[in-house]
Amino acid sequence: MTASKGYFDGSMPRETLEYYLSRAVSAQWITMSDTLDDDIRVILKTGIKFLGRAAGIWKGDGDDEAHFARVRAAADKIHAADPEVILQACIFEAVYREDVEPVKVPAWVFEAFGLPVEDRFFDYDACLFPKGTPTWECMPDISRREAQMWFYYRGRRYIDCGCEAFHMGQIHLYTGLDRGYKAIGRVLEMLRAYASEHARRHKVIFDAHSHSLVVNGRSLLDYNAMPLTRFPVLDRPGEKLVLVREGKSGGGVSPEGVYEKALPFLYEYDNWGGRDLWAYEHQTYEERAWNQWWGGDQISWFAGQDEDARNGFLDYTFKWTAVNNPDGFFAFPLMRGLGAGGDGQDRCYKLNDRSDACPGGFSQEDALKKIFETGYGKYRAYANPSMLDYGGRDIDDPETGARYPEKVVLYGSFQPYVGAVRDDSNSEITRMYYIGGGRYSLTFVMPFAGEYDFAVSTWGTLSACVSTANPFPFSGTGSKGKLVIPADNTVVRVTFTYMKDEIKVEMI
Repeated sequence: MTASKGYFDGSMPRETLEYYLSRAVSAQWITMSDTLDDDIRVILKTGIKFLGRAAGIWKGDGDDEAHFARVRAAADKIHAADPEVILQACIFEAVYREDVEPVKVPAWVFEAFGLPVEDRFFDYDACLFPKGTPTWECMPDISRREAQMWFYYRGRRYIDCGCEAFHMGQIHLYTGLDRGYKAIGRVLEMLRAYASEHARRHKVIFDAHSHSLVVNGRSLLDYNAMPLTRFPVLDRPGEKLVLVREGKSGGGVSPEGVYEKALPFLYEYDNWGGRDLWAYEHQTYEERAWNQWWGGDQISWFAGQDEDARNGFLDYTFKWTAVNNPDGFFAFPLMRGLGAGGDGQDRCYKLNDRSDACPGGFSQEDALKKIFETGYGKYRAYANPSMLDYGGRDIDDPETGARYPEKVVLYGSFQPYVGAVRDDSNSEITRMYYIGGGRYSLTFVMPFAGEYDFAVSTWGTLSACVSTANPFPFSGTGSKGKLVIPADNTVVRVTFTYMKDEIKVEMI
């Protein structure tokens, strides 16, 4: 009998890790959900395998034992429906007195750190950075032993509840005094060691908001994770925006002991406070466009669009991820806090179809199911190279001896729709990758159908340009060719051959 692609026990090869990341969602606090039965129905219907942010606390969650009891009960219920699903717990970059001080330090925490067992509670003040440090008042300093003990305590408790993954928040903030990442590295290794004996499948995986966390060539994380970066679009009605290419995932020896040129990467729609009601009242349309995501956090902006727009943006984000980061995946929103609305009530985005079982659903189950059925492979074939070095450096044409340009850029009226400035011949956002043989390539997703113009700028200058409309080199922004986009969210790949001045355009 052939084992499932999701099978692992004690070890998780990259292929298995990507199986889960390719079916990942952000399911913030699903273990506390009041619609858990319907949530499980959605998990089974769509094929979700990784529940990001499924458990954790931020501030004032209440009795710790009751919290872990609810996490364990929900995890057991989810695993009864699909034993393959991974639940991720969170240990964040903020701690609060009301959560820390009521918790008695278990004997096993002292023992794990080689300390005499004491009868005491966690010391909140001993978890924090020294007074006067320019950081948040509630941020733990992981270089301090009490903070390490708190992180380890929470990690073990979540492992015992059935969690097999951890999101470690903004890890570069609370490691500010942890020179060489020795303290956080120790904590993660202690949790890995505990998991190797006590976790459901003897393995836990870690991510954090980081592009790379490598020490002596070895990555402390199994994969890196980040929210998305956006660029507002002002020439269309409503609150439109596009995603922007940025740094990718660093490489190193993975926790599995395998060298990876680039570790896997997971994007998300993040939350940090909901709508900025002040911005809506006091700022202009243009000012608000540049204020976070049109005056709010990412998930609140997304939830505020109409259903067709939300479905379109999910499809766009999926395709954008596939072509802009061949090592990347997207944690689709299943459940995410929206913060307080105008009436002061906290709300939650839920992907579930609206029904009596989930009255607050946003009805996007079918959109996610279709995306998972399509899979990343179709668009990965068009993906930009994984390396950040664009190449073309000190390479000569073998026939003529002419040097290839180091920088080649696509420019034109299409640029604002991929996050660049219009007609910017020197843009890093629309810079092409050198793919060998004198050829340069760039793939991007156009979110809106229509007719645009474009040309190729060699050497990143308007003094040496080529287009499909003009077979002879030209200068300036005139003489550009046409780019006709047949449908929203069209994937476009442009390939340019330097010595022949040939431009090939493919669309899917």
